[in-house]
Amino acid sequence: MARPLEGLRVIDVGTRIGAPFCAGLLGEWGAEVVKVEQPRGGDFMRTIGPFVDGYSLFWAVEGRGRKSVTCDLRTPEGQDLFRRLVSTADVVCENFRPGTMEEWGLGPAALDPHLVFVRISAFGQDGPYSARPGLDRLGVAYGGLLHLTGEADRPPVRPGVTVADYLTGVFAAEAALAALYRRDASRTGVGSGTGTGAVIDASLYGSVLRILEWTIPAYDRLGTVRAREGNRLSNSAPLDNYPTADGNYVCVVAGGDANFGRLCRAMGRLDLLEDPRFTTLADRARNGDTINALVAQWTSTQSAAEVERACVAHDVPVATAYSARDIALDPHFEARHDLVAVDDPVLGPIRQQSPYPRLVGESTPVPSGAPSLGAHNREVWCDLVGLSSSEFEDLRAKGIV
Repeated sequence: MARPLEGLRVIDVGTRIGAPFCAGLLGEWGAEVVKVEQPRGGDFMRTIGPFVDGYSLFWAVEGRGRKSVTCDLRTPEGQDLFRRLVSTADVVCENFRPGTMEEWGLGPAALDPHLVFVRISAFGQDGPYSARPGLDRLGVAYGGLLHLTGEADRPPVRPGVTVADYLTGVFAAEAALAALYRRDASRTGVGSGTGTGAVIDASLYGSVLRILEWTIPAYDRLGTVRAREGNRLSNSAPLDNYPTADGNYVCVVAGGDANFGRLCRAMGRLDLLEDPRFTTLADRARNGDTINALVAQWTSTQSAAEVERACVAHDVPVATAYSARDIALDPHFEARHDLVAVDDPVLGPIRQQSPYPRLVGESTPVPSGAPSLGAHNREVWCDLVGLSSSEFEDLRAKGIV
């Protein structure tokens, strides 16, 4: 069965994570993704560990599902070549500092207006901070998440992955699809398409800001400055990551009245249902330290698996804090095809995260492995763009491709 975005061509001219991840998501829905890299060294992601025999496993994941070509965009010949390439495309994804593409004569205004031009940056394309350099951590900080992450009496703690980059890539891919739909709607007979593309301005901090829940309204109306609460919530209990006897942690979410009752039954502590300190959610929140300590006392006498079994038997929301080993061995992940073996050109089959989400009733697509630098140069520059063999060899000799 054809995948939804087959026939769409995406040019990934980004580096690191945000823009390439956006392009990669479109690729996982069937778009052809052509990655443009500098001839000398290529994407910075190729140099980030961990490594197997000098080969980046980070790149093996983030470089998958696309073709690699080389082109020096700092030269007039490379810029001309890029213009010819994007004239065949639908989407361009970039995450240079604002103004860089314009300096090269490759900004949206200089290219075909049918393009959907995805621009990812730390602070956005305008505003007083737009020219600042910035990476994921700055997006987490300026977006307000870093201030909320960690224990109340300790310094902020970054999330365990580059969440601002990935979030921005997801939001940008969503916006690209919306822009493509508007551009092409008249062709399907379901809308009045404009025939023109759009420029998408996606900032790292903006994607983080968007997921801050009630944080901004509470400041606006109540003057509340939300603060770090660690693994608990001030308005709900019991809820925590509880230690177990085998050195693991289990997350139990039982703040609501029904779930609290079920947890008491799982713990064999029906007496807690009669305790006036725990009668309502508000009561439990006021006595959060006490009720969380009681739950921790119970979990610490059992293994994580035993806690899970007891909670599942009584319909209590529960999950062990999984490591990579746990994910790799859990039958649920296998049953849902959440991991897939990608055939990497350097290392062979590597187990990775599957494309996500999936369409019900359709098989999970397996991305192609992350390409070696310039692996598709002849295919793209000659077969697609139309360079002759002699033209290609001349550009290669000059170091432009």
